[in-house]
Amino acid sequence: MNQSNYNKKLKPLARKLRNHSTPGEIKLWSEVLRAKKFYGLQFNRQFPIDNYIVDFVCRELNLVIELDGKSHDLRVQEDRIRDKKLELIGFKTVRISEYEV
Repeated sequence: MNQSNYNKKLKPLARKLRNHSTPGEIKLWSEVLRAKKFYGLQFNRQFPIDNYIVDFVCRELNLVIELDGKSHDLRVQEDRIRDKKLELIGFKTVRISEYEV
C-alpha cells in the first residue's frame, strides 16, 4: 500500500468504529483474521484508506474485505463506486454478507 493512501484524519472515526463493531465483524476478526491466524497474513480492521474506512485490509495483498449488513442492500451503487475507487489505487475488494459470517 502506498503510504499516501493512509488517511490519518479518519483515524479517530476508525477507532470509534472498532469500538462499535457488528457481531459479524467481531466474529470474523477474533476467529479468523486477528493475530495472523489466516495463513500468517496480517490484517487491520477499520482502517482508513483514501476517503474511506475499510472493514478489514491485508496491506501485503492489497486486499480489502467488506462485511455487508442489510443496510448495504440500499447502497449497491455507492458500494460499486467505492470498490472502483479502491481498485484505482490498487486494492481488490471482497464483499461478504454479515449473514454468511
